Amino acid sequence: MIHLFEPAKQPGAPIFLLLHGTGGTEQDLIGLVSLLHPEAGYLSVRGEVTENGMPRFFKRLAEGVFDEADLALRTERLITFLEEMSETHGFAVDQLIPVGYSNGANIAANMMFEKRLFEQAILLHPMVPRRGLTLPDSSQVRVFIGAGTNDPICPASETEELTQLFEQAGADVDVTWSHHGHQLVMPTIEAAAQWLAVKK
Repeated sequence: MIHLFEPAKQPGAPIFLLLHGTGGTEQDLIGLVSLLHPEAGYLSVRGEVTENGMPRFFKRLAEGVFDEADLALRTERLITFLEEMSETHGFAVDQLIPVGYSNGANIAANMMFEKRLFEQAILLHPMVPRRGLTLPDSSQVRVFIGAGTNDPICPASETEELTQLFEQAGADVDVTWSHHGHQLVMPTIEAAAQWLAVKK
């Protein structure tokens, strides 16, 4: 997979798994790293699927309607890639903190629906990736969700349902709402940095 890797600047600092939104690249979210944690490293991955020339992490059938077979395939491939990268670069997969935006947040959430891979995750404008399944035990897992009250792509009901699913699996979920649409805004990033700094 096309990717960029930068190790953490000091031992114990996080390594963010950066997962862009539709039409983004592995460059898109790098600017968030220093805002979230100045000593952090990152593994930034480009989605393997293209839709009208725009990179994505998995196919969709229509706006908000995911191709679940492709989602399962791409999720498995991404998990395998993370395991390979952890061996190559000498970190544990559970040291990674996904920072996913939109389509990237959706595949991050789906990885968490599949396996307990991460101890913390920052999901920005995610949707519920799949329904009708039992999530793995997520006790001691922390999830930050950034959502928009006026998001035309990801309605509030999606955020509320995803929060409930994670909480039912035992996760500690913190939701921050902005009065904006689907875009990333600084108050949300600042709230995520504050959330990250006060690990319970």
